[in-house]
Amino acid sequence: MFRGVVIKSTGSWYKVKLADGTQVNARTRGKLRTAGSRNTNPVTVGDHVDLDFVGEDHVITGVDERTNYIIRKSTNLSKQTHIIAANLDLAILVTALKEPKIKFGFVDRFLVTAAAYGIPAMIIFNKCDLLTDRELEYLEELREAYLKIGYPSLAISTTEEIGLKEVMTEINGKITLFSGHSGVGKSSLLNALNPAIKAKVTDISESNEKGQHTTTFAEMHEVNDNTYIIDTPGLKSFGLIDIEPEELKDFFPEMVQRSEACRFSNCQHLNEPGCAVKPAYDEGELPWFRYENYCYFHDELKEMRP
Repeated sequence: MFRGVVIKSTGSWYKVKLADGTQVNARTRGKLRTAGSRNTNPVTVGDHVDLDFVGEDHVITGVDERTNYIIRKSTNLSKQTHIIAANLDLAILVTALKEPKIKFGFVDRFLVTAAAYGIPAMIIFNKCDLLTDRELEYLEELREAYLKIGYPSLAISTTEEIGLKEVMTEINGKITLFSGHSGVGKSSLLNALNPAIKAKVTDISESNEKGQHTTTFAEMHEVNDNTYIIDTPGLKSFGLIDIEPEELKDFFPEMVQRSEACRFSNCQHLNEPGCAVKPAYDEGELPWFRYENYCYFHDELKEMRP
């Protein structure tokens, strides 16, 4: 019997780092492959696993209970789920104000999912060197809006080496997931933090300003003895999963803060009488994009019900 941590997933095989530092390739046994039929991957990066020899192969025979994990729908139309990574100390969403243009829906889907699974999250705004003075002012307003609701952020530039020390301070001593749209510069950031990662960097497509996918599988990289980065594939979308419409409000901190003043304890902050949240939005006290995303997500989750 061996013990180890999964550091790379390729779908059918897994790279596992054993307790003595040795890295081995392993596969899963049949029972594990069918466990949790909604999940496309019964084992994921960050899992603590048991292994045995079967013939000449290392085989994963068991997976420890996860402290947390981050999950998404396999595709927009799929009812299956894909666990991106497990046992995280921090989840970082890398985005950019432009090139490619920020998509607030994607940002908030990521933050809602992290909150739902108990993972602290923050945002990194890359490519700040490309911004005009007015855009930099807008970025600061945006960062302040997220900070007020509990999400810290950093404004960085990998090309100008701005903010990299601050990123290292945030991730030091942690297992951190890095995720984001293709083209936001995540691979360049990882290479700047640790050149040994050698993440493949691809330019943004000039025709549609969308980044091309450069990472195929999730992989854990060691930065130092107690600091690890989990690199994930560039994502086009981030579908919410396993969240009931009535629960959604609990994963918007700014709504939780105001909900005590609502007339009804089960207020959904839509059109209920005595709601304390919607008036705050109407009066400009809440970030407009957050509340509008909440309404959109709420409708989406209702439609997903069987």
